[in-house]
Amino acid sequence: MSAIAGICFSDGKPVNPNDLSKMLVAMHHRGPNRAGGWSEGPVGLGHCMLWTTSESLHESLPALNPTGELAITADSRIDNRDELLASLDLVSDPHQETTDSELILRAYERWGEHCPEKLLGDFAFAIWDQRRRALFCARDHFGVKPLYYYCSNQGFFFASEIKALLSLPQVPRLLNELRIAQFLAADLHDTSITFYQDILRLSPAHSLTLLCGAVRLHRYWSLDPAREIRHRSDQEYAEEFRSIFMDAVRVRLSSASRVGSLLSGGLDSSSIVCAARQILAENPGRELHSFSAVFRDVPESDESPYIHSVLDGGGIEAEFVESGNISPLHDLPAMLACQDQPFYAPNLFLHWALYRAANRQNIHVLFDGLDGDLTVSHGIGILPELFLKGRWISLASEIRGLSRNFQLRARNILRGRVLQPLIPRSIWRMREAIRGSRSNAIGLRPPLNPEFARRIGWKPLEHTNPQLPRTARGEHFFGLTRGLIPYVLEVADHAAKSFSIEPRYPFFDKRLVEYCLALPAEQRIFRGWTRMVMRRAMTGILPETIQWRGGKADLGANFFRSLLACESKLIEEMLGNAALPIWQYADHQALDRTYQQSLSTESKRTVLSLWQAATLQTWLQQADSRRTLVPRNEVNDISEVDQMGPRTVAARAART
Repeated sequence: MSAIAGICFSDGKPVNPNDLSKMLVAMHHRGPNRAGGWSEGPVGLGHCMLWTTSESLHESLPALNPTGELAITADSRIDNRDELLASLDLVSDPHQETTDSELILRAYERWGEHCPEKLLGDFAFAIWDQRRRALFCARDHFGVKPLYYYCSNQGFFFASEIKALLSLPQVPRLLNELRIAQFLAADLHDTSITFYQDILRLSPAHSLTLLCGAVRLHRYWSLDPAREIRHRSDQEYAEEFRSIFMDAVRVRLSSASRVGSLLSGGLDSSSIVCAARQILAENPGRELHSFSAVFRDVPESDESPYIHSVLDGGGIEAEFVESGNISPLHDLPAMLACQDQPFYAPNLFLHWALYRAANRQNIHVLFDGLDGDLTVSHGIGILPELFLKGRWISLASEIRGLSRNFQLRARNILRGRVLQPLIPRSIWRMREAIRGSRSNAIGLRPPLNPEFARRIGWKPLEHTNPQLPRTARGEHFFGLTRGLIPYVLEVADHAAKSFSIEPRYPFFDKRLVEYCLALPAEQRIFRGWTRMVMRRAMTGILPETIQWRGGKADLGANFFRSLLACESKLIEEMLGNAALPIWQYADHQALDRTYQQSLSTESKRTVLSLWQAATLQTWLQQADSRRTLVPRNEVNDISEVDQMGPRTVAARAART
C-alpha cells in the first residue's frame, strides 16, 4: 500500500532531508496520497502512502512509539489483526482504528526481532531502535512486498524500489554481469542479487539487523516438508481447504475503496472472483470489478466462454481488454523503467494493459490468482513415486486419467513425468557436456556470448537444474522454494504500483500454502484430476465448467504471433547492428539463426530468446543514459514531500 525508504550513515553524519525527499519522489507512484520523512542525526526514514485499507486512512508514517525510542516505516497489510490486538492487550477504538504499523511496532516492543513470526499478511518494514542503535528490517513470507538495500562503509540505504536508491550519490550504478548471464539463461532462482552490483534484495521470510555497521540476516520462517495432515475423508480435506481459502480472500477484501480482480477464466482467478462475490454479497453495496484479457483473433489463447460462465452468476462489473493486437514489446521502455532492471516475464504486457484499465476505473486493490497451481500443486510428482513403489496399477490409472482429462499422450507423460525424474542428473549433465550445450529451465539453449561466458567464469553445467523430485510432496516443496515465486511477485508488484495498484494474492496466504503442502498425495491428484482438493472444495462456488476444466488457454500462442507480427522490423534492426551493447552479452550469430528459424511455423518457441535480447538491449540503453527513468505519472516537485517532525502513536497507545 505504500513505499518505504531509509538512510543510516555509519560515520554519524546527519541525514540530509533532501536525500529522503529524492528517494520518495522517485517512488511517488507507489503512494500518491501522502508522503512524509523523519530524521534524527545519522538516521532517516521515509514513506509514501497509498490508501488501500480503512486503517491506512488514519496512518501517518514514519511514526514513533510513545517514548520516542522506536521509529517505524512500513509497507504493510496485516491480516491477523484481531489475534494481535488480543495478544498485545490492545483495545481497538471504533472511532480511530489501530493501524497496521502500530501493530507491528507494538509487536516489536513485545517480541523484539521475533515479531515477524507473529505476523500474517504482506509486509516490508524497518524499525530504528534508538536504545540499541540498531535498524531492524523484515519482509513477508513469500516476498509480496519488495525491499532493496545497499550497504557500504558510508552507510546503509534501503527502499521499496531500486530507482530510489539510485537517486542517491552514495549508491553506484555498476552493472552486475552475473545477473545478466542468469537472465539470458533463464536462471532467476537467486533471491538476493539484482542487475546492479551490491544492490541486494532482502529475501522472503528474512529479517535484517544493522548493528555497529554490520548486517546480519536471519530466516524467521520456512516451510516444513515433513509435516502431514490426516483427515478421515475427502470431504474433511475439502472443507478445511475451503475454510482457509475463503478466509484468505475475506481478509484481503479489506479496502478503503472499490475492489477489483483479474479474471482469466482459469481455475485460480475464477475461484477468487467467485469466492469474493459470495463474501461481498453478505455486505450489500460493495462492488467487485473484474478485468479480463480476451483474444478474439487467437482462439488458442482466448478463454472468453469460461470468463462468461463466471460473470453469468451476476454481481460483477466486468471489463474486457482486447489483447490480441498488443505487441509484447509495447510500452517496453515504461515497463523497464518501473522494474529498474530487465524482467523475465514475457506476458507482463498483458498485466500492464489490465493494470492500466483498472487504474482508469479508480481501482487501487486488485486480486490476482498468480501461481495458484504452485500453492495447491498439480501433484504430478506422484508418478515417479508410484513407479518406485511398484504400484503399477495406480500408476497406469493416473497416466490414463491425465491423458484423458488434459488431452496428453500417455507416452509423453511416461517419458517426461515418470522416467525423466528417475534419471540421475549426473547422466543428463554428461549428455549435455558431450553435446556441448545445455537447455535452460524452459527447454531452450541460453544465448550467451561465448567470450562473455568465459570472461565471467560462467560454467553452464554448474547452473543446471538439481535432481528432479521423485515424490508428490517433494515436487510441491521444490516448486514453492526454488526462488521463482518472489521474483514473479516483485515483477508484478512494480508493474501494478506504476498504476498505484496494490495486488493481492489469496493463494500466497501462509496458512493456505502450509495446509496444501501437508496434504497426502491423493488430495493433489486423483484419477488424473490435478489439484483435486481444490476442485472438491469449490463445489457450489465455482461453475462446473471451470471446476472440472482439464487444461487452460495457451498464452504463448498469442505471444509468439504478436511478437513476430508487430516487431519483425525492430528485431531485424537489432540483429543488423553489431555495435549494440546487447552483443557484449548475447550470442549474435545464434540469435540470428534463431530468428531465421522462427520464420517457419515449426520453430515459434525460439522467439522467446529474441524477446529476451530486445528486453535486455532496451534496458542497457536506459542504464547507459546515467539517469533513473520513472513512470510517466511521476511528480517532480520535491516540495510535495512533507518533511515532518516526529509523529507519534502515543495518543492511540494511551487508550490501552
